Amino acid sequence: MSAFPDFAAIEAMDATDPLRSMRARFVLPRGVIYLDGNSLGAASTAAFAELQSAATEEWGQELIRSWNTAGWFDMPLDLGDRVGRLIGAAAGQTVVCDTTSINIYKLLHAALALRPDRSVIVSEGGSFPTDIYMAEGVVATQADASLRLEGVDAPDIEELIDGDVAVVLVNHVNYKTGELRDMAKLTRKAHANGALVIWDLCHSAGALPVGLDGANVDFAVGCTYKYLNGGPGAPAFIYAAERHHGDIRQPLSGWWGHARPFAFEQRYAAGEGIRRFLCGTQPILSLRALKGALDIWDEVDMAALREKSLRLTDLFIALVEGKCAGHGLKLESPRDGARRGSQVSFSHPNAYEIMQALIARGVIGDFRAPSTMRFGFTPLYTSYADLWHAVDILEDILRHDTWREAHFGIRAAVT
Repeated sequence: MSAFPDFAAIEAMDATDPLRSMRARFVLPRGVIYLDGNSLGAASTAAFAELQSAATEEWGQELIRSWNTAGWFDMPLDLGDRVGRLIGAAAGQTVVCDTTSINIYKLLHAALALRPDRSVIVSEGGSFPTDIYMAEGVVATQADASLRLEGVDAPDIEELIDGDVAVVLVNHVNYKTGELRDMAKLTRKAHANGALVIWDLCHSAGALPVGLDGANVDFAVGCTYKYLNGGPGAPAFIYAAERHHGDIRQPLSGWWGHARPFAFEQRYAAGEGIRRFLCGTQPILSLRALKGALDIWDEVDMAALREKSLRLTDLFIALVEGKCAGHGLKLESPRDGARRGSQVSFSHPNAYEIMQALIARGVIGDFRAPSTMRFGFTPLYTSYADLWHAVDILEDILRHDTWREAHFGIRAAVT
């Protein structure tokens, strides 16, 4: 989109949006333009209803009986299959549990155990830091293991994959720039060299169609509190291709992953299939909020979601570059929509201060050090008019140097 439309055209885009009815299903504060769904998704009325029911009826009245009567025990698997549908996974290969960091730790160990003659983990120097931190932690437990990083040990990740590599841990969408990797191509490269691949889907699950089975992926991990709108700290998920299930060993052998947890046996025996990735007792209230959030997705056409995402991100780039030219903003995201997730990032030497000024005016995005402003677009509730108004406010802040006010430079704990 080389030029941006006028506001009448923007209104027409919203009027013909096939997803427009979804916006009413979310709780969006009055006077706020929320462009941070790539960090924490908005609440839905369905999630609130599930929380209310789980807390007041199941916990409040049924108490411990709800493990059986309300289906609490099997929720990680039931919700796993529902997430699996959104990431292109057949039933029985996805489980909702624990956190992204913990699940990365499990998967890296599992992959190394499947390739006992290899000792190298490959990842990205520009990855979300927890992926690197967890890889470092795994390497520290293995006498001969080592870590190679794209951007540190070679410019491109493909150059690092050889016969010594056991597993490649890679992000589908880069958390900072929004760049989208070619999943099928990189998976083929790894497999051609005998390596396994773990795809981090934190910034793609719920943002665009993902085809794990179709790309012959080995493992994947992701969170549910971003585009899936499961709530702050909502449990993460693990995908493991069925072909690996019989040989999987993961190090966190907690009782919930036992084949017979209520037999209270002295020795550990792993459960069948994807269940063996479970560890401890799962957070039921968080799972129930996620259940409500996923109810909405049963009505979503993923192709329509992706189409709107591309239109939103293209429009935002055109508006910012058209209205805010000359103020030092530099596009960090790929200009080609086919290489971009559902976010747009711009850099500026004073990105933190500008973002704080935007938030003060009701436009919520976020900042990533050292100089990135991120704007995430959730097609289920982001309108085209939101972008028009957001960029108007951004242009005003830049034109009047509002961001220079001293209080905008005070760093908060969470940016």
